[in-house]
Amino acid sequence: MPLMTTRPMFDDAYAGGYAVGAFNVNNMEIVQGIMQAVAEERAPVILQVSKGARKYADMEYLKALIDVAVRKNPDIPVAIHLDHGDSLELVQQSIADGFTSVMIDGSHFPLEENIRLTREVADYAHRHGVPVEAELGMLGGIEEDVVGASAEEYEKNIEKYLTDPQQAADFWQRSGCDSLAVAIGTSHGAYKFRQEARLAFDRIEAIMQTCPGLPLVMHGSSSVLPEFVELINRYGGKMPNARGVPEPAVTRGSGMGVCKVNIDTDIRLGLTAKIREVFATKPDEFDPRNYLGPGRDAITAMVRHKVRVLGAAGKADQVMARWQASSEAVAAR
Repeated sequence: MPLMTTRPMFDDAYAGGYAVGAFNVNNMEIVQGIMQAVAEERAPVILQVSKGARKYADMEYLKALIDVAVRKNPDIPVAIHLDHGDSLELVQQSIADGFTSVMIDGSHFPLEENIRLTREVADYAHRHGVPVEAELGMLGGIEEDVVGASAEEYEKNIEKYLTDPQQAADFWQRSGCDSLAVAIGTSHGAYKFRQEARLAFDRIEAIMQTCPGLPLVMHGSSSVLPEFVELINRYGGKMPNARGVPEPAVTRGSGMGVCKVNIDTDIRLGLTAKIREVFATKPDEFDPRNYLGPGRDAITAMVRHKVRVLGAAGKADQVMARWQASSEAVAAR
C-alpha cells in the first residue's frame, strides 16, 4: 500500500472518537521502533519530519527509510507529515519529496499574516492533493526551531495564548486549512508545566461548536513518562521537575474532536534513557547495536502504549477501508 494522506485517518478518528498518533522520526531506530509498535497494535500512524530532522538526517535517507517501512507493512495506514513547516518553499520541497500531509505554522505572526500564509500554502498543497494543518494560538516551551512562551509567562497569562473559538472559525473559513493545531494549555519540550497540568477542555468544546467537523490537533502532548526520566537521572542525567501532559487528559481530548496527537519528547526520552542505562551498566560497551537496540525496543513499547491511550489500536482496517473507498470514488469520476 502506498503512503496515504491524513484525510481518511481523520475521517475515521473524528467519527470514532479517537486520535492518530503522530510521531517524529529522526533516524532508522526511531522509524523501526514506531513501525514495529503500530504493526503489533494494528494502528494507523503519522510519521512526522521536522525542519530539524530534514537537516540532521538528510531527507533522502529518511524518505528511503519510510518507504521501506511502508513496503514491509502493507496493511498499516501510514502518512508522512511535515511538522512545523515555516515557509511555502519548505512545503513545496516536502510535497516534491513525497509528503502526504504538511503543516504550516504561522501562529507567531499576527492573525491576518497567519491567514495569508496558510491560504497560500493551502492553495498550493490542495492542487497536489495534500491536506494542510495550520496552527492558531501559541503553545509554551521550546522544541527545535519552535519557540513559544516561557513556562512562567505561559502559566501566568495562559488565556492570552489559548485559541479563541470565534477566531478559529474565521481562520478555518478564510485560510482553507484541513486541520487545526489549537492551543489549550499544552507545551513543547520535557518541562511542560511548573505545577499540575491544567488543560482547557472547555476551549476544545467551544471550538467544536464554532468549527463543527474540523479535525483538531494537540501539539506538545508527550507525557514525559516518569520511568524514562527516572532512568535518565539515575544514570547521570539532570532532568529535575520534568513534567508532561497526563495521559488521561490526552485520552479525553481524543474523544472531543482531537484527531491527531503529536509525540516527540517521549521518543527522545526513551531512546536516551536506554542508551544511558547501557553506558552506565556496561562501561566497556562500544557496539552501537547494543545500545541503540535497547533504545529501539523502548520506543516500540512506548508507542504501543501510546496508541492504546489514544484509542487508535485496532483501527488500521477501518482506515484502510475508508482510504480504499475514497480512492475508488475518485477513480470512478
